[in-house]
Amino acid sequence: MKKKWKEWAAFAAACLLLAIGLAIPARPAKPAQRARPVHEAAGPLSGRILFLDAGHGGIDGGARAKDSGKWEKEINLQVTEKLQKLLLASGAQVIMSRESDMEYSQNKRQDLTARLEKAASGKAEMLISIHMNEYRDRSESGPQVFYRKGQEKSRLLAGVMQEQLIQGLNPSKERSALSGDYFMLSLNIPSVLIECGFLSNSAEEAMLLSPEYQYRIAKAIHDGIIEYFSLSSP
Repeated sequence: MKKKWKEWAAFAAACLLLAIGLAIPARPAKPAQRARPVHEAAGPLSGRILFLDAGHGGIDGGARAKDSGKWEKEINLQVTEKLQKLLLASGAQVIMSRESDMEYSQNKRQDLTARLEKAASGKAEMLISIHMNEYRDRSESGPQVFYRKGQEKSRLLAGVMQEQLIQGLNPSKERSALSGDYFMLSLNIPSVLIECGFLSNSAEEAMLLSPEYQYRIAKAIHDGIIEYFSLSSP
């Protein structure tokens, strides 16, 4: 009799728990969280894909500063990294040709071809190649922008960029954008090569080595990119 009573109590307890469970409404499942995009910054360049080329690298040092002995490749990368940060903050997706002291090939044409292939495979819609200038006459100074002859969109970009660099840097010599036969500018997208200043000029060399002046260069280029898209948008 005692055993049957225990069985009856266990059965009653199970029924009570079942009744309570049926009375509590089911909690809806949480929806799956969506994957967050890599770049979420909203800004004037949202959705734009830009390719930044820090000229030279690796065994190819480029020009060498006359006073400090610094190689162009180092300064190119410093300016390009500052520009990258500004563009990301404005919502752009940025592809870098290099983020360290390296080259794709010791053959110059193959190295440039690899950079262009990286821009094309990333579906970049603009290419900016950063360089430093030099000349035998050490009095030469000032930034200068180059574009590929026959490319009208690149000509417009070069003109806008040259004006922004003049406004942002206030150089003693104001130059005009020029066309040139640069292999690095051969993609069918707006492309410019920017000579930021002359490492052969002592005063300008000192400025080009300054992080503050490098930031001013990057900001002028950043603003030029935004202005170009505002002018070329339908």
